[in-house]
Amino acid sequence: MLFFTFLLADPIGIALLGALLFWGLFCFTRPKEPAGKWPPGPTPLPFIGNLHLLDLRRQDKSLMKISEEYGPIFTIHFGLQKMVVLTGYEAVREALVNSAEEFADRPPIPIFQHIQEGQGIFFSSGELWKTTRKFTMSSMHNLGMGKKLMVKKILEEFSFLAGLIDSFKGKPFKLKLFNMAPTNVTFLLLFGDRFDYQDPTFVTLLRLIDEVMVLLGSPFLHLFNFYPFLGWFLKPHKTILVKIEEVRVILRNYMVASRQHIPGGYVTSYIDALMQKQSEEPKAETYFSDANIVASILDLVMAGTETTSTSLQWAVLLMAKYPEVQAKVKDELDRVLGASRLPEYEDRKALPYTNAVIHEIQRFIALLPHVPHSTSVDTHFRGYFLPKGTPVIPLLTSVLLDKTQWETPNEFNPRHFLDADGNFVKKPAFLPFSIGCRVCLGESLAKMEMFLFFVNLLQRFTFHPPRGIKESDLDITPEATFTMRPQPQSVCAVPRS
Repeated sequence: MLFFTFLLADPIGIALLGALLFWGLFCFTRPKEPAGKWPPGPTPLPFIGNLHLLDLRRQDKSLMKISEEYGPIFTIHFGLQKMVVLTGYEAVREALVNSAEEFADRPPIPIFQHIQEGQGIFFSSGELWKTTRKFTMSSMHNLGMGKKLMVKKILEEFSFLAGLIDSFKGKPFKLKLFNMAPTNVTFLLLFGDRFDYQDPTFVTLLRLIDEVMVLLGSPFLHLFNFYPFLGWFLKPHKTILVKIEEVRVILRNYMVASRQHIPGGYVTSYIDALMQKQSEEPKAETYFSDANIVASILDLVMAGTETTSTSLQWAVLLMAKYPEVQAKVKDELDRVLGASRLPEYEDRKALPYTNAVIHEIQRFIALLPHVPHSTSVDTHFRGYFLPKGTPVIPLLTSVLLDKTQWETPNEFNPRHFLDADGNFVKKPAFLPFSIGCRVCLGESLAKMEMFLFFVNLLQRFTFHPPRGIKESDLDITPEATFTMRPQPQSVCAVPRS
């Protein structure tokens, strides 16, 4: 009854329930879908489907609970929307790897339809998606993503982050401070240069990204996605669209500046690469129109900054909460790197415990529970028939917490990635970046950033809770936004001698 509890706890929710029932009068006699062999699932109620079984803020945990009764593939009704859910490593991998092309599309999610209108990298489908993604991967590689040049840029950015941390002189500061450095690395690729942390444009973008991500996790935003016809009644999606337009204004200004030296100029950013491509292929407006270019940059500004920034917040919080793990990491770093040598990305091979801790942080936090896919063609999967366009949820949380793959899935345990001799062990179920043809295109950069920032931070600082707060008091219950963020908290960073 979680959904009803949410609605009845708020006057707006009561009015919303009345609106849903009113709408149901018009939907009750609509023709039913042709019968097919869909996966089993809980019986839907009129109008609300299975929403009464869901915690809107933690849909992933609710879906995992339902899978205990109906198995790794089941049907769920989000209001009037019928979807298929895949849980556990085996089912998710079978769909996204063995049947990658069949599950490659995205369904039309109302909020992202309003924002991107089917354009961009993450929420487009078909040839537009393939062309845009391929171009983006190539451009990012040419700009240094995954190369040694990027190691140098990340280490340079860390020096600014370390200076900021030093300025607090061991006093508490908010975890959100760790957003700045990873965001700046992404902005370096997108805009061609880093920002000063006090730069008005940088501060504005950080604020807008934060506000949009919080709103995307709002229960009322989920209700808008379930019942888009109630858009007139709900507020969060309207606020998101206003804030997104503020971001677009900034992006368009950078596009105008880029056009002044492209074509013929030196490409120093993703925006430059897009402008050059557009100027070279004016007839290819289907794929490199201004609308798709803005949407593609917007995707990377939002998702490309949120994931690594939030992961770094979690890393520091977990080290402060588990000082024994932090101490073992420091001991290994001291033995292998010493106190002053800057790390290289290749050092991870000589740092098995540190590498295991970083992987366990990303597994444990289950940062992005899922991004829906949809079938690109009529698909037969595990004995079921999924018509073209069927929305499918590959539940990544269920993979990262799969009891068949992890010894203690609900505990923070770096031993998940170590063998009996202390050697690092790769685990196939480690899929925080998803898998298959929709795997995160910034995976290589995210891994490099996470390793280099984490190692540098623990070489230079010891993290602990503010005075008067015990390690056990630090809250590691996620705050559900677009990603699973840590609760707003503060930590202290004491320089190591």
